[in-house]
Amino acid sequence: MKGFVLAEQGHVVQGLAPIDIDSAALNSDVWSMGDYGHASIIIGLGVTGAAATVTLEECDDFTPSNSTAIAFDYYAEAVAGGDTLGARTAAAAAGFATATTDGIFYVIEIDASALTDGFPNLRVALTDPGAATFAQITVILSGSRYAEAESATAIA
Repeated sequence: MKGFVLAEQGHVVQGLAPIDIDSAALNSDVWSMGDYGHASIIIGLGVTGAAATVTLEECDDFTPSNSTAIAFDYYAEAVAGGDTLGARTAAAAAGFATATTDGIFYVIEIDASALTDGFPNLRVALTDPGAATFAQITVILSGSRYAEAESATAIA
Protein backbone atom coordinates (compact mmCIF):
# COMPACT_ATOMS: atom_id res chain seq x y z
CA MET A 1 0.00 0.00 0.00
CA LYS A 2 1.16 3.48 -0.79
CA GLY A 3 0.64 6.23 1.72
CA PHE A 4 -0.27 9.88 1.30
CA VAL A 5 2.74 12.12 0.47
CA LEU A 6 1.54 15.25 2.24
CA ALA A 7 4.10 17.64 0.76
CA GLU A 8 3.17 16.66 -2.81
CA GLN A 9 -0.45 15.51 -2.67
CA GLY A 10 -1.72 17.98 -0.11
CA HIS A 11 -0.91 21.37 1.34
CA VAL A 12 -0.06 22.43 4.91
CA VAL A 13 -1.10 25.79 6.35
CA GLN A 14 0.15 26.97 9.73
CA GLY A 15 -3.12 28.51 10.79
CA LEU A 16 -1.85 29.70 14.16
CA ALA A 17 1.69 29.34 15.44
CA PRO A 18 1.92 28.06 19.04
CA ILE A 19 0.87 30.92 21.32
CA ASP A 20 -0.75 31.70 24.67
CA ILE A 21 -4.32 32.56 23.67
CA ASP A 22 -5.03 34.23 27.04
CA SER A 23 -4.98 37.77 25.74
CA ALA A 24 -8.02 38.18 23.51
CA ALA A 25 -10.09 36.19 21.09
CA LEU A 26 -7.85 34.98 18.26
CA ASN A 27 -8.48 33.90 14.70
CA SER A 28 -6.31 31.66 12.58
CA ASP A 29 -5.11 32.77 9.18
CA VAL A 30 -7.79 32.60 6.53
CA TRP A 31 -7.15 29.93 3.91
CA SER A 32 -8.80 29.15 0.59
CA MET A 33 -10.62 25.92 -0.17
CA GLY A 34 -10.89 26.96 -3.83
CA ASP A 35 -8.28 24.46 -5.04
CA TYR A 36 -8.92 21.74 -2.46
CA GLY A 37 -11.77 19.37 -1.72
CA HIS A 38 -11.14 18.79 1.99
CA ALA A 39 -9.53 20.33 5.07
CA SER A 40 -8.33 18.51 8.19
CA ILE A 41 -7.79 21.11 10.89
CA ILE A 42 -5.69 20.11 13.90
CA ILE A 43 -5.98 22.22 17.05
CA GLY A 44 -3.34 21.35 19.62
CA LEU A 45 -3.44 22.49 23.24
CA GLY A 46 -0.40 22.45 25.49
CA VAL A 47 -0.75 23.91 28.96
CA THR A 48 -4.46 24.57 29.40
CA GLY A 49 -5.50 26.95 32.16
CA ALA A 50 -9.13 27.22 31.09
CA ALA A 51 -11.49 26.21 28.29
CA ALA A 52 -11.75 28.16 25.05
CA THR A 53 -14.58 27.98 22.54
CA VAL A 54 -13.67 26.84 19.01
CA THR A 55 -15.76 27.96 16.04
CA LEU A 56 -15.24 27.50 12.31
CA GLU A 57 -16.07 30.43 10.03
CA GLU A 58 -16.59 30.52 6.30
CA CYS A 59 -15.22 33.73 4.78
CA ASP A 60 -15.85 35.61 1.54
CA ASP A 61 -12.23 36.75 1.11
CA PHE A 62 -8.89 36.78 2.95
CA THR A 63 -9.58 39.94 5.00
CA PRO A 64 -12.32 38.65 5.62
CA SER A 65 -14.90 41.25 4.68
CA ASN A 66 -17.68 38.89 5.76
CA SER A 67 -17.53 35.73 7.85
CA THR A 68 -20.17 33.39 9.26
CA ALA A 69 -19.78 30.64 11.85
CA ILE A 70 -20.84 27.26 10.46
CA ALA A 71 -21.60 23.80 11.82
CA PHE A 72 -18.87 21.17 11.50
CA ASP A 73 -17.73 17.75 12.69
CA TYR A 74 -14.75 17.17 14.96
CA TYR A 75 -12.89 14.42 16.78
CA ALA A 76 -11.22 14.82 20.18
CA GLU A 77 -8.14 13.26 21.74
CA ALA A 78 -8.96 14.02 25.36
CA VAL A 79 -6.13 12.02 26.95
CA ALA A 80 -2.88 13.93 27.46
CA GLY A 81 -0.22 12.68 25.07
CA GLY A 82 -2.62 10.23 23.44
CA ASP A 83 -3.18 9.42 19.78
CA THR A 84 -6.62 7.81 19.69
CA LEU A 85 -9.38 10.11 18.55
CA GLY A 86 -12.87 9.71 19.94
CA ALA A 87 -16.02 9.35 17.86
CA ARG A 88 -17.11 12.00 15.39
CA THR A 89 -19.02 14.77 17.15
CA ALA A 90 -21.26 17.32 15.46
CA ALA A 91 -20.74 20.93 16.51
CA ALA A 92 -23.35 23.59 15.84
CA ALA A 93 -22.28 26.96 14.47
CA ALA A 94 -21.73 28.06 18.10
CA GLY A 95 -18.76 25.63 18.19
CA PHE A 96 -17.52 23.62 21.15
CA ALA A 97 -15.68 24.25 24.41
CA THR A 98 -12.27 22.65 24.77
CA ALA A 99 -11.39 20.49 27.75
CA THR A 100 -8.91 21.80 30.32
CA THR A 101 -6.53 18.85 30.07
CA ASP A 102 -2.93 19.64 29.06
CA GLY A 103 -1.49 18.06 25.92
CA ILE A 104 -4.65 17.22 23.97
CA PHE A 105 -5.84 17.93 20.45
CA TYR A 106 -8.90 18.14 18.22
CA VAL A 107 -9.35 17.39 14.52
CA ILE A 108 -12.02 19.19 12.50
CA GLU A 109 -12.91 17.59 9.15
CA ILE A 110 -14.76 19.57 6.49
CA ASP A 111 -15.35 19.28 2.75
CA ALA A 112 -15.26 22.32 0.48
CA SER A 113 -18.73 21.34 -0.74
CA ALA A 114 -20.10 22.24 2.73
CA LEU A 115 -19.31 25.94 2.18
CA THR A 116 -21.86 28.49 0.99
CA ASP A 117 -21.46 29.86 -2.55
CA GLY A 118 -19.40 33.05 -2.41
CA PHE A 119 -17.62 31.94 0.79
CA PRO A 120 -14.69 29.81 -0.44
CA ASN A 121 -12.41 30.45 2.55
CA LEU A 122 -12.23 29.26 6.15
CA ARG A 123 -10.70 30.26 9.47
CA VAL A 124 -10.83 28.99 13.04
CA ALA A 125 -11.85 31.36 15.82
CA LEU A 126 -10.82 30.83 19.46
CA THR A 127 -12.28 32.72 22.40
CA ASP A 128 -10.09 34.07 25.18
CA PRO A 129 -10.12 31.32 27.83
CA GLY A 130 -9.34 33.74 30.65
CA ALA A 131 -6.23 31.85 31.83
CA ALA A 132 -2.91 30.83 30.31
CA THR A 133 -3.68 28.36 27.52
CA PHE A 134 -1.24 27.48 24.76
CA ALA A 135 -2.69 26.53 21.38
CA GLN A 136 -1.65 25.96 17.79
CA ILE A 137 -3.59 25.26 14.61
CA THR A 138 -2.36 23.30 11.60
CA VAL A 139 -4.48 22.84 8.49
CA ILE A 140 -3.94 19.96 6.06
CA LEU A 141 -5.62 20.50 2.71
CA SER A 142 -6.25 17.51 0.45
CA GLY A 143 -8.06 16.67 -2.76
CA SER A 144 -6.09 19.20 -4.78
CA ARG A 145 -7.39 20.19 -8.18
CA TYR A 146 -3.89 21.14 -9.34
CA ALA A 147 -1.48 18.92 -7.39
CA GLU A 148 2.21 19.60 -8.07
CA ALA A 149 5.47 18.80 -6.32
CA GLU A 150 5.38 22.34 -4.87
CA SER A 151 1.90 23.62 -4.08
CA ALA A 152 0.84 27.23 -4.43
CA THR A 153 -0.16 29.30 -1.41
CA ALA A 154 -3.66 28.93 0.02
CA ILE A 155 -3.47 31.97 2.34
CA ALA A 156 -3.29 34.85 -0.13
